[in-house]
Amino acid sequence: MLIDAVNIALINHLKDGRASFKKIAEHLGLAEGTVRSRIKKLTDEGVLSISGLVNPEALPDQQIIMVGVRVKGMDLVKKGEEFSKLRGVISVCVVTGQFDLIVTAMLGKDFGLLEFFTEEVAAIDNVRSVETFVVYKSFNLKVPLTGQPVLVTPPENG
Repeated sequence: MLIDAVNIALINHLKDGRASFKKIAEHLGLAEGTVRSRIKKLTDEGVLSISGLVNPEALPDQQIIMVGVRVKGMDLVKKGEEFSKLRGVISVCVVTGQFDLIVTAMLGKDFGLLEFFTEEVAAIDNVRSVETFVVYKSFNLKVPLTGQPVLVTPPENG
């Protein structure tokens, strides 16, 4: 898909996820239907995803890890796809350098490092080695919730 100047302007306006199509259209001098159809096409083609992101440090009992992975063989895209389907995984990147893949995952109290490696990573063939990096503090990191239940106790006064 061609990412033209209008698409870039639309995406920039979506940084505020609450912006209405009507307001975006008014600001860009486009018809609301044009905005709606272009955004639909961008999302349908996988160029754009609109979702709520959260600072992982604000989630109780959640932990972000990054895992450098070395694989046997050179089918890195296939291995990346396999890792992307593992429970807890937020993203997988094929990279240059000492690792073949960088995997980012969010783990919790009931699904931690041990479970991630013994139940998930162990099921993938031809992994030469992994190196885990636990994120203690992040800056500007926002992540989607991975579908794991996050139990939050509501405030007592409402």
